[in-house]
Amino acid sequence: MTGTALHFTIHADGRSFEETLLIRTAVIAGWTGRDKVALEKHIVELEELGVARPASTPIYYRVSAARLTTAATIENTGPDSSGEVEFLIVNAGGRRYLGIGSDHTDRKVETYNITVSKQMCDKPVAPELWALDDVLPHWDSLILRSFAVIEGARVLYQEGSVNAMLPPEQILNGFEGEALSGGSVMFCGTLAAKGGIRPAARFEFEIEDPILKRTIRHGYDVAILPVVG
Repeated sequence: MTGTALHFTIHADGRSFEETLLIRTAVIAGWTGRDKVALEKHIVELEELGVARPASTPIYYRVSAARLTTAATIENTGPDSSGEVEFLIVNAGGRRYLGIGSDHTDRKVETYNITVSKQMCDKPVAPELWALDDVLPHWDSLILRSFAVIEGARVLYQEGSVNAMLPPEQILNGFEGEALSGGSVMFCGTLAAKGGIRPAARFEFEIEDPILKRTIRHGYDVAILPVVG
C-alpha cells in the first residue's frame, strides 16, 4: 500500500524519541466549529464570495497522503493560495498523537470546487508530536496561533483556543470513511484569519500547551510558480 514516510520527534510517556511514521490516509475535516450560529454566519459570508455551502458540518475531504510534508518550502501555481493553522491527530503504531499543520489551499480553485482545492497544495506539518492522552485532560487550554509574512512584515494571522472546534474524539468519530488507523492524519479545523484570508510569502504556525509549558512550531516559505496558460 502506498503512503508517505514522515520523520517526527515524538514526546510521550515522559520521554522524547525519533520515529519515522508511514502515513497512508490523510483527511481534512472542515466546518468543525462548536458555535453553530457563528458557523452558519461564516458559511453565508463565504457563499457571498462564491464558495459553495458544505454538504454537512463537519465535512471530511480526502487528500493524497503524498501532499503531507515537513519541508521548509512549498511550491504553488499562481499567487492565490494561503495557509491556515490546524491541530491534527496522527494515528500510527497503535497510538494517537497531537500535531500541528497548515491546510494550505488554493483559494481561487476553492470558489468552484473545495475538494479539488484541498488537493492542489502541499500540506505542511510540524515534525514534532505529543501523545494525545497527555493533553486531553486540559484540552481546552491549548492555543493555536499563526503568523504570516506579507510584504516583508510578520503579522499575527490567527490566534485562539482549540475549544473553538469540536473535541478531537467527536471530530474523529464523525468520519465515515475507512478506519483511521495504521497510519493516518486528520486535520481538525481552523480559526478565523485576522484581517481576512490572504496570501503570504511565508507562513508560520504553532500550538501552545500552557499547562505543560511547551510549544510545537513550524514554518514554510511559499514559492510561486508562473501561470503561462
